[in-house]
Amino acid sequence: MTLHTVTLHPDDSLRTAASLFEREHFHHVVVLEHGRVVGVVSDRDILKSISPFVGNPLLERFQDASTLKKRVHQIMSRKPVTIGPERSVADAARVMLTEHVSCLPVMSDDGQLIGIVTVRDLIAQLVDMKTVEEKCAAL
Repeated sequence: MTLHTVTLHPDDSLRTAASLFEREHFHHVVVLEHGRVVGVVSDRDILKSISPFVGNPLLERFQDASTLKKRVHQIMSRKPVTIGPERSVADAARVMLTEHVSCLPVMSDDGQLIGIVTVRDLIAQLVDMKTVEEKCAAL
């Protein structure tokens, strides 16, 4: 689980979200409103929602640039699948596979965001486990 979660507000612009993804180098952001999780947005959601001509000085038109003015709530996945902190890595993987999602906000019993589990976190865990197995086998 990644504990350092950067969040967005539903009324943030896609320009703000795109800048955040570019600066932080991650692929999912939890959307909070009044401290409660209301959605998740991915870098793919952003890419699907803005014009491919944005940022190209030769091709960008006014209507292309205006796609960056859309709001996060217009493209986010609402009612995201979540998981509790007591659940195992295997449980998280099963939930992600069953629900066809690539991230799970980790929520406390009182509904507060604790962190996020992504496919990348699961792969890192798998690599760590494999490294431990290899070291034990070498002994």
